[in-house]
Amino acid sequence: MSNIHHKLFGTDGVRGVANQEPMTSETALRLGRALAFVFRNSRGRHRRILIGKDTRLSGYMIETALESGICSMGVDVWLVGPLPTPGIAFLTRSMRADAGVVISASHNPFQDNGIKFFSREGFKLDDETECRIEDLVFDDGELGKYRARADDIGKAARIEDALGRYLVFLKNCLPRSLTFEGLKIAIDCANGAAYRVGPEALEELGADVLPMAVDPDGKNINLDCGAVHLDAIRKKVIADGANVGIALDGDGDRVMLIDERGGVFDGDDIMALLARSMAAEGRLAGNTVVATVMSNFGLELALREAGLKLVRTEVGDPAVAREMRQNSYNLGGEQSGHVILMDHSTTGDGLISAMLVLAQMAESGKPLSELRAMHRVPQVLENVPVKDRVPLAEMPKVQRLIEDAEHRLAGNGRLLVRYSGTEMLARVMVEGEDAAQIKTIAHEIGDAIKHHAGAR
Repeated sequence: MSNIHHKLFGTDGVRGVANQEPMTSETALRLGRALAFVFRNSRGRHRRILIGKDTRLSGYMIETALESGICSMGVDVWLVGPLPTPGIAFLTRSMRADAGVVISASHNPFQDNGIKFFSREGFKLDDETECRIEDLVFDDGELGKYRARADDIGKAARIEDALGRYLVFLKNCLPRSLTFEGLKIAIDCANGAAYRVGPEALEELGADVLPMAVDPDGKNINLDCGAVHLDAIRKKVIADGANVGIALDGDGDRVMLIDERGGVFDGDDIMALLARSMAAEGRLAGNTVVATVMSNFGLELALREAGLKLVRTEVGDPAVAREMRQNSYNLGGEQSGHVILMDHSTTGDGLISAMLVLAQMAESGKPLSELRAMHRVPQVLENVPVKDRVPLAEMPKVQRLIEDAEHRLAGNGRLLVRYSGTEMLARVMVEGEDAAQIKTIAHEIGDAIKHHAGAR
């Protein structure tokens, strides 16, 4: 593995360009072996690991390599085929598998792919377990000693009723008496993992469904469609007089909604709406919502106005889920539409999020535009190219400007200064009601960072 010079796991599994390291058959096979080794034991029964994927062309190649690696360690494989990431998390739990694997690069184009793992409880693996797997991938001498004997090699079987199991689970998230009859719903499945289950779930609940991007060919996943390309579904909602539009991403774990007027409901809007309804029914744990540092300040204001609290984490849904589990919160997520409803699922589920909002529409009789529960605060983002990631504490002028800005924004705005984890950039994000003020603040801090650490 000397041709891989970097850490395998990022904030959400392993990801890269298909057929280039680390997304090659060779590395996938080693990951499969390492995962099987970490989860196997000697209690007399074969361990079982479940594998699902989205619709990318490279999914076949990676699935086969993972399957081979897992079986070589004496662990059985259950193959699910294309199903949303939260569906794999659900099946891992409900079928008592020892781990789950999802082959997907979420909202990325088809050329990319990724591998992420779930524990038997349906949660993404902790850092310690990921590090253990990674160590074994880079130095698999230990694995060689535990290769299965010829009579103990694992078997692979395909789970034929996976979609049906997940459909029943989705419908059980709603009261049995609730239907979506009378609602015309456009759904954009991004030519991805939810291309079958998304429309079927809504149809079984009585909706008049207008499906879009449900013809995957291996290369059109997320191509001008889905949660990151909303133009097509916005036009569909307006042209066909739909009550609402649902736009999922490639692996179905996040969602954007379009109201009947073409307005966008992102993750912040969904959390604001669901938080208020859950709190009114006494179901919002700790009267608290968990979101990342990137969520709009308007969410914080809306929750504060309703007597609720917002707890912020670093970027990434694993950080949100970790905070929720540690403090038994049941609602959290990201502005990007990845909403975690812990009463129903262990990870973000775009269909569940959408269905719970649709339930609000059905029960209230109100259009989605009238259910908006937050006012978005203006935001300015400055990206400053840097030569070095000089610690902010070592730049006195930057520190002074940050402290002054925080004082000026206190209670009415928000400031976030951080380095990008993937690019040589410093990001200065400022939110507040006064558009001119936040633009000035962002520019002043950006200039100061450029003076100290900017790329020449």
